[in-house]
Amino acid sequence: MAGIKDVAAAAGVSAATVSRVLNAHPSVSEDARARVLAAVAELGYRPNAVARSLRTAQTRTLGLVISDVMNPYFTELARSVEEEARALGYSVIIGNADESPRLQDDHVRTLLDRRIDGLLVSPTDGGSPQMLDAARTGTPTVFVDRWIADVDVPVVRADGRAAIRDLVAHLHGLGHRRLAIIAGPAATTTGSERVDAFRAALGEYGLELPEEYVGQGDFQVASGRRATEAFLALPEPPDVVFAADNLMALGALDAMRAHGLVVPDDIALAAFDDIPWFVHTDPPITAIAQPTRELGRAAVRALVALIEGRRARSLTLPARLVVRRSCGAPPPSEEARTTRTTRPSRPRKRSNP
Repeated sequence: MAGIKDVAAAAGVSAATVSRVLNAHPSVSEDARARVLAAVAELGYRPNAVARSLRTAQTRTLGLVISDVMNPYFTELARSVEEEARALGYSVIIGNADESPRLQDDHVRTLLDRRIDGLLVSPTDGGSPQMLDAARTGTPTVFVDRWIADVDVPVVRADGRAAIRDLVAHLHGLGHRRLAIIAGPAATTTGSERVDAFRAALGEYGLELPEEYVGQGDFQVASGRRATEAFLALPEPPDVVFAADNLMALGALDAMRAHGLVVPDDIALAAFDDIPWFVHTDPPITAIAQPTRELGRAAVRALVALIEGRRARSLTLPARLVVRRSCGAPPPSEEARTTRTTRPSRPRKRSNP
């Protein structure tokens, strides 16, 4: 196997010059850099990552702890993180917290033991002791998607408030007045923020969000099903169920179908976090889309900046509403809206007990 001295001999330069080229040092001439890279390609030289990490105290490895690998949003986020890291010369080790602070701690501990250069985390349930300790004691750390207010690290996330306002405007225009939400855990920033934004948007139209129209979920399918079952058991079920993430929306859809309800004729459905297969459901589901790939890439760039001793700033990107057919269309006439809001409830198809 070729070594650094073989590359130096083939390129006609010193071993030190080869090292500077491989470490992207700016002091090397373009001619020397080209000859070294050509020799590296010709000889198939591969730097010894272990030896280099001992010399530089870097492993060129990032740790990524995501909340739930089964959630298509986080799967796409992880993919974009890995792609951007690879482009910048880093590899990524991924840990799945499965919405568990304990598992999050286990992954963070393992990643630190492997001497990662930096840590990307989507905090679960307000954080976990090991993760908080790592962030506060100097490990380069960036929060992505979710964050913790009192931890001073860069945050890369989407702001869904404007998109939620657009969703409520869309629903109101379709004549819907009884709007419910399946919320994520209140201890997570995304869980609480989406409920607050939904309530505020309803207020702009003089609508309230009764407690019985707030279902408690955990960003997973089963909780969306349970919350929707509770909504459908109410004396006056909602016109619309807005699930604060895609998996809970799928659980809500399961419950609606189990009761023989037709979406959107009997009840409407919308979701936060658009996913590719929402266009293939019947009907296609209206959803709020986050710029997932951009978030992943930006989070990696921020973390690498910290690792390299540069300043990294937080970044917030806008989410957007994607209108499909799960809430109904076209908007009814003003007369139809008035008729609909004055009667106490609509007849609904229900399964036999």
